[in-house]
Amino acid sequence: MLPRVSTTDADRKHVFHSWSAQAQISPPEISRAQGSHFWTADGTKYLDFSSQLVNVNIGYQHPKLVAAIQEQAGRLLTVSPAYANDVRSEAARLIAELAPGDLDSVFFTNGGAEATENAMRMARLHTGRQKVLTTYRSYHGATAGAISATGEPRRWPSEPSVPGIVHFWGPYLYRSAFHATTEAEECTRALQHLRDTIMVEGASTIAAIMLETVVGTNGVLVPPDRYLAGVREICDEHGIVFIADEVMAGFGRCGEWFAIDRWGVTPDLICFAKGVNSGYVPLGGVVISAAIAATFADRPYPGGLTYSGHPLACASAVASIGIFKEEGVLEHVRGVEETILRPGLEEIAARHPSVGEVRGVGFMYAVELVRSRESREPLVPFNASGPAAAPMGAFAAACREQGLWPFVHFNRTHVVPPCTTTAAEMREGLEKLDAALTVADGYCRD
Repeated sequence: MLPRVSTTDADRKHVFHSWSAQAQISPPEISRAQGSHFWTADGTKYLDFSSQLVNVNIGYQHPKLVAAIQEQAGRLLTVSPAYANDVRSEAARLIAELAPGDLDSVFFTNGGAEATENAMRMARLHTGRQKVLTTYRSYHGATAGAISATGEPRRWPSEPSVPGIVHFWGPYLYRSAFHATTEAEECTRALQHLRDTIMVEGASTIAAIMLETVVGTNGVLVPPDRYLAGVREICDEHGIVFIADEVMAGFGRCGEWFAIDRWGVTPDLICFAKGVNSGYVPLGGVVISAAIAATFADRPYPGGLTYSGHPLACASAVASIGIFKEEGVLEHVRGVEETILRPGLEEIAARHPSVGEVRGVGFMYAVELVRSRESREPLVPFNASGPAAAPMGAFAAACREQGLWPFVHFNRTHVVPPCTTTAAEMREGLEKLDAALTVADGYCRD
């Protein structure tokens, strides 16, 4: 039996938390969770509009997924990646079957950062080039190469970065870097900007362009319809590897197995994690095209992980994919988005002067909060902290008072509940969000 030590006391004394000033945080203790809800130790119930870190796509404690993990734990708990294993092979087969085009091989990792690290390594070895282009509004993980590829402030403390990373501006019509006024203009100008970047960097030096298919934490930026196809054309023209980072956007989050399927584009590598098994056991990976896999047919791939393709994690992935199919999760996401989520958010936006824009796809939406709709001044400054961030803190506190757990970043709140969230739960969450936004309205200048 575990010793009777206060969880809070032990946490404060011994747990070193990520992305935090240790003396300034007091993490709530989650005691249990089910479906789209979790409970803190004091008995408070929250409807989770964050899916933790936008990864609990299948919801909490899904009985079939729990049973699969329990069964595998009793049968074979661990085996080195050097051996073949039935659940690893089946997980790879199922993922490859879902991937577009000829992406038919899977390299398993323990999470998303390791997936992007290895995708960049594969691209560099395949092409013999070193540079990797990524966008400024991006997050690709916190390991050395992944944080270098990241285009937002979490990168800054780790600089100087791993060499060879070049950032460029991706499309974002609401705050266009290209002075565009329509989606078509934004797409055309963003692609030209990418071409110009390639020109001055030297196409022959560039191994890969890595994009979050739908930008996640940095704004839920859905690309214009022709943008990803344009990136594919540019990559083909210059022999550049196209890496789709689907760590957040994949496995149901955007109403597709892989978000890139919405645009009918096939990348050379796909990075996945999070929703593949909803974080029940750590798992990620890279889905690899035939051409890149062939590079390593007779040449050893110089990378590996002790827990690559861990049986417990792969068993959970197999079960999760089965649940998605059996329970029609993708269809559910599309239906609730169309009938409740999108129209509900549009109605909320019309009522609240603090809402500058609502955008998204599937169960992945962002509500951009502003002080003025006319000037589009953000509710809080870029990368705000301390007193400058108080308005967003007040809004988040108002959500929690309503029993809603939000996902907030900079001047945005993201609506990213589990993909199994029911229609009734979605309506409930939107009502709570609606109420909390009155706090944000109080900071408006208009």
